[in-house]
Amino acid sequence: MTEFYRQTQQNPDKAQALRQAMLTTIKQHPDPRDWAAFTLIGEAS
Repeated sequence: MTEFYRQTQQNPDKAQALRQAMLTTIKQHPDPRDWAAFTLIGEAS
């Protein structure tokens, strides 16, 4: 979640911010249980 909020400061598009946060987290923690549960609900931008 910390990385998601960091990404939203750089990119207001929440869907893109979540994608970038997931890609960053995957590099550090490749196990899907560490990143796969996060979903975006509501408007993406």
